[in-house]
Amino acid sequence: MKWFLFLWAMPVAFLGGWYGLSYYDMNFGFFMLTRETHDLVFRIYGNILGIPPQDLPPLVARAIVVDSFLVLGLIVFRRRRKIAAWWRERRQASSSSAVAASRDSLSSAP
Repeated sequence: MKWFLFLWAMPVAFLGGWYGLSYYDMNFGFFMLTRETHDLVFRIYGNILGIPPQDLPPLVARAIVVDSFLVLGLIVFRRRRKIAAWWRERRQASSSSAVAASRDSLSSAP
């Protein structure tokens, strides 16, 4: 599971880092981080897909959000027993503290 998360998070972090740095033209001397490369990459992908280049960043962001929900859903599914045990323990602790608080209440004082 650790490798799965690593192999999912690294490309997302790489893409986000590249997009942010190239969008604001913080290139540090690397051609791949220039605004010209940013525009060229999106023009190429736009031509390949047959859509305007300015429509690609929201589509990529939406895809990352959907993938993130799928990955988190898989993690929750794999750990559902631990989560259910934690939830039952939490509810039991809160209900027992509520009972103890009602027993110690001043309203039952003579």
